[in-house]
Amino acid sequence: MLDIRDLTYRIGGRLLLDGARARLPAGHRVGLVGRNGAGKSTLLALIRGDLAPESGAVEVPPRARLGWVAQEAPDGADSLLDTVLAADRERADLLARLDAEPDGPAVGEIHERLLAIDAHTAPARAARILVGLGFAPDQHGRAVGDFSGGWRMRVALAGALFTRPDLLLLDEPTNHLDLEATLWLTRHLASYPGTLLIVSHDRDLLNGACNHILHLEGGRLTLYGGNFDRFEETRRLRLEAEAKTQRKLEERRAHMQAFVDRFRAKATKARQAQSRLKMLEKLPPPAAIVEEQVPDLAFPEPDELAPPLIAIENGRVGYGDTVILDGLNLRIDQDDRIALLGANGNGKSTLAKLLVGALQPMAGEVRRSNRLRVGYFAQHQLDDLRAGETAFQHLARARPNLTPPKVRAHLGRFGFAQARADVIAANLSGGEKARLAIALMSLDAPHLLVLDEPTNHLDMDTRAELVRALNVYGGAVVLVSHDFHLLGLMADRLWLVGGGCVTPFDGDLADYRQLLLDGDKDKADKPDAAEPAQGTTRKDARRAAAEARAKTAPLRQAIKQAEKDIARLEKQKAELENQMADPDLYNQPAETITRLQQQLAETSRTLTETEEHWLTLSHDLETATG
Repeated sequence: MLDIRDLTYRIGGRLLLDGARARLPAGHRVGLVGRNGAGKSTLLALIRGDLAPESGAVEVPPRARLGWVAQEAPDGADSLLDTVLAADRERADLLARLDAEPDGPAVGEIHERLLAIDAHTAPARAARILVGLGFAPDQHGRAVGDFSGGWRMRVALAGALFTRPDLLLLDEPTNHLDLEATLWLTRHLASYPGTLLIVSHDRDLLNGACNHILHLEGGRLTLYGGNFDRFEETRRLRLEAEAKTQRKLEERRAHMQAFVDRFRAKATKARQAQSRLKMLEKLPPPAAIVEEQVPDLAFPEPDELAPPLIAIENGRVGYGDTVILDGLNLRIDQDDRIALLGANGNGKSTLAKLLVGALQPMAGEVRRSNRLRVGYFAQHQLDDLRAGETAFQHLARARPNLTPPKVRAHLGRFGFAQARADVIAANLSGGEKARLAIALMSLDAPHLLVLDEPTNHLDMDTRAELVRALNVYGGAVVLVSHDFHLLGLMADRLWLVGGGCVTPFDGDLADYRQLLLDGDKDKADKPDAAEPAQGTTRKDARRAAAEARAKTAPLRQAIKQAEKDIARLEKQKAELENQMADPDLYNQPAETITRLQQQLAETSRTLTETEEHWLTLSHDLETATG
């Protein structure tokens, strides 16, 4: 279906594709993965024909239909349903011909072709796709222009899915979706009848929809069988094998070289030395097994504040006279990790704006801790970056009182070394822009981070690094994300936003996923509406679960504190070990070396004790929860 042959392409002198080769047979559902800036979107543009390669070729069967999502969102007075139907140009052309010449000579052929492409079921198919992507049936007749840009991009995605092309190209299709729509899309793509090539950093999507992974690294393409989890394991084993082979080769090279160096001047051994020298010359050169560097991320540590950071009592919030959320009784402490669940449009962003102070309550009371500092990340902040300013200039403008070394030190926390800190925003990758926005919002060492889809432009490895940095960060985190994997690694509290209120979700993410997979969206929005079997209401079940959680809350709190202590001690131990490994240390006075040795020994002992304490607490929690 798709044949990529010796493809070479440069941007601004930078080599993105270097003789890349891959062949995707018909029916393969392939995830295209690689680091930010590796060239994934460029490869899709080359396949579409929007760009011309320097050399090589991209071949698809002559009559194969290609489909993709246009970069510009649809707009205008056409309804959602009509916009999606119009995406199938063949159907639209056939119907137009039929309207123009209802009794024409080709009417039989037109009807035959309409039957072949299943045109009579098109409105129902289009409606199902719109519902799956989050549009209620009563919205299908509304004009596309009535919706925001993110929702209109969903309409564009619906159009691409509706046309069912032979080769469908998708570039980060979940960026404008919520959890509900992402789950639907994953299931829809898992049964896609054609060939699929998806650029995505969403692990669940790649695992659920793809049966092959195409890895772009160093300008080359490598195709792996299986989903993303299998790709990771296969690649890890391959890299380990290559490293082992390389070590053996180097040992062999060193052994031969030692023989040559020792005996080449001796007449009795000269022939053997020359023979080994020739063998040495024939050995392959050292392989360049280079792992791309993942930027280290580190949020500045906030000072401790008295709990709670924020408490809301009988709160009500909305816009103008329109109430979005009511009856809010919420509390956030400094060690909380909270995920906001619920479909887009239910009020998650409204709640986020209330928490950060961008919206004032219409009723009720919002109490904030003295000296509370809040950092807020929203997707629009990437658009607010000034294209002609460097990362350094952005931070220096935001905090003119900071000295240049302090500005650069803060940028260094988010992976901006000297060279990248002085690159204008227009030339930064999407991932770098996201890291710059995160660096800006964390300048003041906030006690609370409110993050609305922070990972949309981050690759897999940088997402993992962000999770690590957030988990050791000493403040609270409120997170909105469509990435189940990310939420599972981060969140220990779940708030369900829907039905005009915010309620704790007493299950875990697996329970919420199942609720969505069952198609029970009304229950997700109004969790008290359903009555489970055996006479026990869902409300009673949740109340019992909440009571059980309350009993184990001290244990959970102690476990979280132990995990933070372990992370801090591991970091401290690594720093001490690095100091001990520095050769210059041993030129210093003996008491300096002794002091470091004692600190390392004490840190190692405390770390061991803390790990044992964590194991004991975890065992106690497991026992308490059955």
